[in-house]
Amino acid sequence: MSLADRYLPTYDVVMRHERCVAVPAATAWAALQRADLGDSPVTRALLTLRGLRRPGARRLTLATLPDAGFVRLDERPDGEVAFGLVGRFWTPSGGRHRITAGEFRDFARPGYAKAVWTFSVAEQAGTTRLATETRVACTDRASRRRFRIYWALVGPFSGLIRRAMLRAVAREAARAQV
Repeated sequence: MSLADRYLPTYDVVMRHERCVAVPAATAWAALQRADLGDSPVTRALLTLRGLRRPGARRLTLATLPDAGFVRLDERPDGEVAFGLVGRFWTPSGGRHRITAGEFRDFARPGYAKAVWTFSVAEQAGTTRLATETRVACTDRASRRRFRIYWALVGPFSGLIRRAMLRAVAREAARAQV
């Protein structure tokens, strides 16, 4: 069972991206921990616009994601990490609602959406698959309707961000191999 399955088994939207790198899984995992996930100008701009990155912030790493309101839900050493976020993502501010990891799974207050964002590494036939998955579940019908309109506009940009983040991890892993 993946961490996404554990924390958000039922969802309204899912987005998955992956990239293979020619390094051992341990090297890829270490690179994931170090990589600046916001090193792309497009990623920096989009995350800053959304309020998930402070203007002038130097690096966006797994360690700094909680500064943007994400809560670290769980981690499987050397393989997978999950973050959660609760908010009204369709509003200009994102309506983020701070919760603890223990509160995430049972959070069901109407008017919100819950997101789980995972990163994982897995060795496969001489390469390592870097993957990210984002799942979103809305807490009621009205939220689901609002979120789907929002996602129709934002989803493609969200995909760009995730692909750029995987590229950043792949570059960091390749540097470690040299």
